[in-house]
Amino acid sequence: MSDDLVHGADADADALREYAARYPEVVAAGSVRGALQAAADRAGLGLAVELTSSPGWRHVAAKVEAGGGRSADVIMLNGAERHFAVDCWVGGIHMATGRARDLAEVAGAFHAWVQGAGVRELTARWPFLRTWELAEAHERGEADAVEARWRMMQRGPVPERDADFRDLVRAAFAQPRLRALSPGKSMWWFTLSRLAAQPVTGDFPRTRPLGRGRFEVTLADRSVRVADGAAAAVAVNLDNLPPDVAR
Repeated sequence: MSDDLVHGADADADALREYAARYPEVVAAGSVRGALQAAADRAGLGLAVELTSSPGWRHVAAKVEAGGGRSADVIMLNGAERHFAVDCWVGGIHMATGRARDLAEVAGAFHAWVQGAGVRELTARWPFLRTWELAEAHERGEADAVEARWRMMQRGPVPERDADFRDLVRAAFAQPRLRALSPGKSMWWFTLSRLAAQPVTGDFPRTRPLGRGRFEVTLADRSVRVADGAAAAVAVNLDNLPPDVAR
């Protein structure tokens, strides 16, 4: 064995020493990637497990990727109990999440996901995972995803500052031209985009509540308008939509 391999094994052991009691198979394999690959190979899944893009997670995280923008990642949690945190994605949309104790379960769920399982099928077969309304809507199509985002943004009791934001969302939803777009919230900003998936397009106005029913609207050219009332703020949005948005 070369000195480089010996030193590499020592480095892996040092990085994982604090995990030894809860994750012995990971420590033995030298990383989550190695242990998950071994679990997939034992099950005959033909799964190609990769490192994540973050060098700092080289020992504790791994991912799988497939066509159509499907991917899933897992992180070994350093807590009092043994848990692997799992997340499934399609084209940057978060579709399912959960925590598993067994890497065989993680490997099985990853395999089902990259083979094209829907979120309901996935969570029924692997109950450590859960999904939600927006993920299911994305599977049905863009129109359903846009409708789901509008519904989610109009729900629930809110504190005073959020009340202005909700008034803005409701006023925007009342306008057919805006209702056809995908709404979003970034910090206190209300955003609009052509698509429900990321990335949010940057040529739409962004609006935030200033308090007491006043709103700031920042246009695509970064100029700013201040409006009194949600209806006035929505009117500024309508007047400054990109030219390709249907009128």
